[in-house]
Amino acid sequence: MKKRVLALMLAGAMGLSLTACGANVTPEQQAQIEQAINEAATEIQNAVDEAQADAAATTDASTGATTDVAFVTDVGNIDDHSFNQYSWAGVQEFASANGLTANYYQPSEDSDAARLEQMDNAVNDGAKAIVMAGYLFGSSLAEAQDKYPDIQFVALDVSTGDLENPGSNTALITYQEEQAGYLAGYAAVTDGYKEIGFLGGMAVPAVIRYGYGFVQGAEQAAKDNKIDGVNIKYWYCGGFAPTDDIKAKMDSWYSEGTEVVFACGGGIYLSALAAAEANNGKVIGVDVDQSAESDLIITSAMKGLTNSVILALTDCYENGWKFSDAYAGKETKLGAAEDSVGLPMENSKFTTFNQEQYDKLFASLADGSLVVDNNIDADIAASVSTIKVDVQE
Repeated sequence: MKKRVLALMLAGAMGLSLTACGANVTPEQQAQIEQAINEAATEIQNAVDEAQADAAATTDASTGATTDVAFVTDVGNIDDHSFNQYSWAGVQEFASANGLTANYYQPSEDSDAARLEQMDNAVNDGAKAIVMAGYLFGSSLAEAQDKYPDIQFVALDVSTGDLENPGSNTALITYQEEQAGYLAGYAAVTDGYKEIGFLGGMAVPAVIRYGYGFVQGAEQAAKDNKIDGVNIKYWYCGGFAPTDDIKAKMDSWYSEGTEVVFACGGGIYLSALAAAEANNGKVIGVDVDQSAESDLIITSAMKGLTNSVILALTDCYENGWKFSDAYAGKETKLGAAEDSVGLPMENSKFTTFNQEQYDKLFASLADGSLVVDNNIDADIAASVSTIKVDVQE
């Protein structure tokens, strides 16, 4: 191909040379030369186009696309110590284990259009599967799953309440937060905390399940360990961002004797932490291991974001980049049985609650012998008998 293009270019150059040098040619010969040059130029362009097409085909066949698996970030950076970081870690681990290429895509702003734009970019880069985390993706995913029916989508913490009709190319992953909350409540009371608090963000189902599970775990620990006088202050602040009002409320709790607060909902833990620092209190984190944020965070009720990403992508990959019935077109709730909730015992700061106790409790959740009520309409204060719950407005 290269030789052919070179020869044609040389022929054209010779014709131009004859004209430019004023060779003794007749008008008829000049017209023939110009025709030959035009024909040569056309052949050269055709040859170049063909060569470029060949090169593109070779690239697709030998090296594949620039992205096999994509992660589109939620609000915040990839190193946010929260959903973005732990979800991206799962994408990276899966890709590395299977010899695939992974890239992340960060929306330019907090909007459906910006999220969809990054999904478009991932598809253009060749992504076969796209992972995202957070309920904010509900609207943009509704459009993307129809726009790209051959692309598989994994949406963490997106329920059918956020995306009413997931397509067969979409897997919605949610969690049994009540189990994670139960573990945290049980551990706290077993560790000797009797004055505890639950600070929830908005009273949405996931937050309610965390809180109700926390109360159930605390009560069972009080029963198992014959502990009297366990009290829980319980309050939804109505948002997910830290505020002075939340800090003031937590200041009052700690000053009244509250020892540890389970702060459940986005950045509100920062308000609880600020109050804890001012009052020698403790905090329980949520969703991910927040122990690195402060020595005052004694443990965290976690969702297994990294592991759940690997589970869903592995299912998709092993079925020829299609989800099996376990995930396709529906919301799949993961819990202890899938190792997708838990406490970070290696980083927890307990004094009496130990690994053996945790393993036994976790195993009972995983095998189904211990069932935690997840009724979001339950009367939480009335659901307990051994401990007292003060639900505040």
